[in-house]
Amino acid sequence: MDFEETAERVLLRQAVRRIAARFGHAYYLESARAGRKTTELWNAVAEAGYVGVNLPEAYGGGGMGIGEMAVVAEELSAQGCPLLLLVVSPSICGEVISRFGSEEQKTAWLPGIARGTRRMVFAITEPDAGSNSHNLSTTAVRDGSGWRIKGQKYYISGADEAEQVLVVAKSGVDAKGRGRLSLFVVDLDAPGLKKTPIPVEIVGPEKQFTLFFDEVAVGPERLLGGEGEGLKPLFLGLNPERIVGAAMALGSGRYALGKACAYANSRKVWGVPIGAHQGLSHPLAKAKIELELARLMTQKAAWLYDSGEDAGEAANMAKYAAAEAALACLDQAIQVHGGNGFATEYGLLDLWGATRLARTAPVSREMILNFVAEHSLGLPRSY
Repeated sequence: MDFEETAERVLLRQAVRRIAARFGHAYYLESARAGRKTTELWNAVAEAGYVGVNLPEAYGGGGMGIGEMAVVAEELSAQGCPLLLLVVSPSICGEVISRFGSEEQKTAWLPGIARGTRRMVFAITEPDAGSNSHNLSTTAVRDGSGWRIKGQKYYISGADEAEQVLVVAKSGVDAKGRGRLSLFVVDLDAPGLKKTPIPVEIVGPEKQFTLFFDEVAVGPERLLGGEGEGLKPLFLGLNPERIVGAAMALGSGRYALGKACAYANSRKVWGVPIGAHQGLSHPLAKAKIELELARLMTQKAAWLYDSGEDAGEAANMAKYAAAEAALACLDQAIQVHGGNGFATEYGLLDLWGATRLARTAPVSREMILNFVAEHSLGLPRSY
């Protein structure tokens, strides 16, 4: 693994940074508070070819990897403009379709996802299943050559902006009585599918929804991979989700740390900048160290994934480390600002909800610790 970024990745980082800087956190915040989507920013990133930078060139993508998609997500967040749908549409759905879809499915969906003109969201979470994917209650029952999907998914991000949703459903049981999972691409305006907003205290343009599937009919062309064979593509798709989600958290940490250092250099008390005092400089230095360590693990996870290696352990560790580091950066930035840390004009506290969410979703830190304890350390399974 080479820790020096390629010339292409350096140029990508600079280009995305320039685009995001034209908009900035004020645009992001104003859009979110007004209930508007950050469509102009999304379109600018898409028109430059960066929404699908990780997808195959044959289908309109950039032909690069998740490492490059992580760069895009990080640089947008570092300018105070985290775009959650980058974690979902090209990074989960695009990756799964490009690796497991038929030629017809790739041709139908990937060009739009790569261009950013089509958004696809992902639906696995259910009210009663938690992190236990084998306990999903949403079912797909055979109906002629197709299926009918019945059940409920919740905390589905951006369902009001997307055209399709990649749904994980139980299409049978195995010899141990566990659910056999299948993946289906479902139109969000399909008859029998209803979406209801979930009010959350997170300032962001993407909204959360509960999806209700009432005997939603899907044809055979909507099954992604084989029937009952969804577990492998599902877990493959979760690795880029964790990697790009980690990168987005890292960008938010960089944004907060940058604001903190600028304020600590300009704010003077007793004749010197407040950053000269170790009570502030040491916590900021510690936050910087933790952020850079998390970046290294995120880069390792992306390298493993793009190299075709098992990235599960590294992706989970990266997500855990990035969430902790980003939250530490934001918390210390608020502390450095004193009372101003709570003022809207300083653009910090409004990021708390989204940054704190990284500890919980798309996988909680407790489940990551369970994974590391069992798979990395060989300890008995605790759940």
